Amino acid sequence: MKIGIFPGSFDPITKGHEDIIRRMIPLFDKIYVAIGNNGTKKYMFDLEKRMKWIEDTFSDSPSIEVSTYEGLTVDFCREINAKFIIRGLRNSNDFEYEKSIAQMNQMMYPDLETVLVYTRPEYASISSTIIRDIIKNFGDTTPFLPSGVQL
Repeated sequence: MKIGIFPGSFDPITKGHEDIIRRMIPLFDKIYVAIGNNGTKKYMFDLEKRMKWIEDTFSDSPSIEVSTYEGLTVDFCREINAKFIIRGLRNSNDFEYEKSIAQMNQMMYPDLETVLVYTRPEYASISSTIIRDIIKNFGDTTPFLPSGVQL
């Protein structure tokens, strides 16, 4: 079984995240949308809400499973027998960052491959950080969030 994970905080999940995950469905038997839980990080939305948004967004996709994990992503990959990490790239800064992480992950777990997927141009400027800023300032986030996300 070909298992991939798409890790992140998804605070909140965006249309960019959704697009990349949907584009990867034909390539994998199962994709875990894996919410990393970092106890030192302050999130805008609680874990249960983020999980529900992802579940609602992919309710039509039986090969998508939402999970949470703590610690290293490579340890979670080993635990679920995933051999692929899926990551989206919006720009060259993302590439350099993701390349470094992918190389470190492969040193820790040699059987693990990172699949880097280019974001579609219409989603390249969307980030959860920007979305949170729009929310804090009472702006309209509708164009940037999946229909399953109800603030």
